[in-house]
Amino acid sequence: MTHEADDALTFLRVLIARGREGEPAVQAVVAEALARLGTAVERFAYEPADVPLRDEFADAGSLMAGERIAVIGRCAGAGGGRSLILFAHPDSEPVSGVERWRRDPFAGAAEDGRIHGWGVADDLSGVAAMVSGLRLALSDGWRPRGDIVVASTPSKRHARGVAAVLHHLPTPDAAVYLHPAESGAGMGEIKACTPGLLEFRITVAGQPPDTQEIGHAAFAHRAFNAVDGARAVLDALARLDGARGARVSHPRIAAAVGRATNVLVSGVSAGRPGARNRVPVDCVIEGAVSLPPGEALAAARAELEAAVAGAALPPGWPDGLRPTVAFPAGVTGAETPAEHPLFAAVAEAVRLETGRPAVVNPLHTASDIRVPMVQKGVPTVGLGALGGDLTQNGCTDEWVDAADHLRCVRVVARTLRTWCG
Repeated sequence: MTHEADDALTFLRVLIARGREGEPAVQAVVAEALARLGTAVERFAYEPADVPLRDEFADAGSLMAGERIAVIGRCAGAGGGRSLILFAHPDSEPVSGVERWRRDPFAGAAEDGRIHGWGVADDLSGVAAMVSGLRLALSDGWRPRGDIVVASTPSKRHARGVAAVLHHLPTPDAAVYLHPAESGAGMGEIKACTPGLLEFRITVAGQPPDTQEIGHAAFAHRAFNAVDGARAVLDALARLDGARGARVSHPRIAAAVGRATNVLVSGVSAGRPGARNRVPVDCVIEGAVSLPPGEALAAARAELEAAVAGAALPPGWPDGLRPTVAFPAGVTGAETPAEHPLFAAVAEAVRLETGRPAVVNPLHTASDIRVPMVQKGVPTVGLGALGGDLTQNGCTDEWVDAADHLRCVRVVARTLRTWCG
């Protein structure tokens, strides 16, 4: 292993170890590393709820309250070159269930070509790769003509870190999001297209029978069962899903999975557990709609609301019990075309390091690659090492492939030299 590779893997393991102390400790390591590279380091404080957003929203229940800190390292260019921001997120899932891990989550155990650790694939590998990639690019005395910004920005639970940084700094010419690949393709893919996502919560109210009896089975025909109303709403959602699937198109997404959009019902809840002889007076349906790039959130909201309003509820259903729709969060899709110079630069770097052409993953819904594109019109792509067993998915012993992490570092360095050189 070369000295540079050894340094890159060591830095990743240091981030994993500091994760035991929490996000501020990780950010302190990042700030120190960026300072050693000669960048101008800034700790930028912001409130997620105060970040202005275009075509994106989240209700108070979806936002993580409190001040957050983004760490920014700025490497000034000599002039005449294109600027680039590299960003990744240092925040991971809340630590819990570590007793189920076979390895110490904060030891950075290296086994069978994998490095294990809490948050290593979501997203400490991305944070480490952008810092190590800048170090590698600068290692032989090269200096960029365009400005380079490295930003470790909180992201989870609508932390809005990169959006806050983009409002804080001059708008760059392009952006690259570093995050391990969830698809299994690792450095063989580039995220250049992300569907948007509209989350919904539909509440169907019912009405119990007019009786003081504890049991309702004998009176059920005199009630308005919320489940019966929900069944009509589910039918309406199924019709909407079919209609959207036939009408909404997007070549990249459809080529990958056969259609460009879905209406996903992810949960239905009604009544109280064990109350088998009581008419449920409320039923909640939750889910999400995927939106291809180019489809507006407002249009999708209106379409779903119309579908629910048109649900064929049972005869005699009271007007006062009409289903209501709430939207906890929504983000707009975005993409960078394959002919864009940024895509070409990153794709060539990937080809040189992997030995094969990069493929586009257009299926990572609501990826953070959307943020610079939607908020500031900045072309953006994403890439990252092969990783797996994410704690976010309920798994243990999260990992990234060590060799692929090093390939990611080298791709970052090549991209910086091509784009900013």
